[in-house]
Amino acid sequence: MSVDVTRTTHQGPVTLTLDAEGGDNAPDEIVAGALMAASAELHVLLVGRPEIVEPLLGSSDHPYIESVPSASVISFHDEPAGAVKSMTDSSIVVGARTVAEGRSQGFISAGNTGAMTAAGLLIVKRLSGIRRPAIVTILPGLEGPVLLLDSGANADCRPEHLLEFGVLGSAYARTVLGMASPRVGLLNIGEEDSKGSELARSAHGMLAASGLNFIGNVEGRDLLRNLADVVVTDGFTGNVALKLLEGCASSFFTRVRAAAKSSTRAKIGGMLLKPALRGLRSALDPEEVGGACLLGLRGLVVISHGSSSRRAISNALLFGADAVRKGIVPGVVAELERAGVASGEREG
Repeated sequence: MSVDVTRTTHQGPVTLTLDAEGGDNAPDEIVAGALMAASAELHVLLVGRPEIVEPLLGSSDHPYIESVPSASVISFHDEPAGAVKSMTDSSIVVGARTVAEGRSQGFISAGNTGAMTAAGLLIVKRLSGIRRPAIVTILPGLEGPVLLLDSGANADCRPEHLLEFGVLGSAYARTVLGMASPRVGLLNIGEEDSKGSELARSAHGMLAASGLNFIGNVEGRDLLRNLADVVVTDGFTGNVALKLLEGCASSFFTRVRAAAKSSTRAKIGGMLLKPALRGLRSALDPEEVGGACLLGLRGLVVISHGSSSRRAISNALLFGADAVRKGIVPGVVAELERAGVASGEREG
């Protein structure tokens, strides 16, 4: 049974599926996150082994949480595609199937990223016109959000894949962020058209000839300066860039804390700056969103960090529900048609 893709925003309560056994802190923190987020407007299908998950729900009735049984767990050490094909009773496969069958509007997991990508491709299925779904990460730009994709789903890419990433990012920016004409940039080592690898140069030509609002190359140092609203690159480069930014943010706050304790004057200054720094920390905290969309599929798939806490999981559910209400999948379909690349399923 395939998902019915329409162009309307979602009305009424949203139902999302959550992998209760995916992630370093599963199942305790995952179930706790579901309990925090579930409401009359957000129903949660909690997938996992009943004997593991149901005791964590307690004896009270939870009208907005439904337990969906699975029998096994794909670990971070399993080969993703093979595990998805062979472990058909795993929480990731069962969860993806609820989306493919139309029981829920989206699936969220902090488990094996490769397995989530494989389940998206094999079970939820690609939208017509998309070769490679991409992970879309929201970065905290100086003047507002910047979308980076691909952030890790596709280590090896061809130029046409990066063009599709531009289409996917534009759809997200229009539908979820409300941008009328999102600017698309290509992550590269220089501003000139001739700069970069063969992949970057070829992709530059394709993006420039597309109907996207392409503004050219964006260097790594400018990634958070809002020169572009959407920045595209291959998944290897995107993942390295993302983790470098996360590491720099963590190191920055570690050094600020150390500096604020270095003297009496510094302690006073630290106390005065604390409210402002708290707001900055919140803006740079990946748990504020809780996950990243794997975009280009016939249903919403959100990949959360393996170390997600209950707060991150709760925020991922709220983030997913907001994306469904704003019509992210229909928005992608509209953008594909606008760009003229939704003429049929393509391989590669």
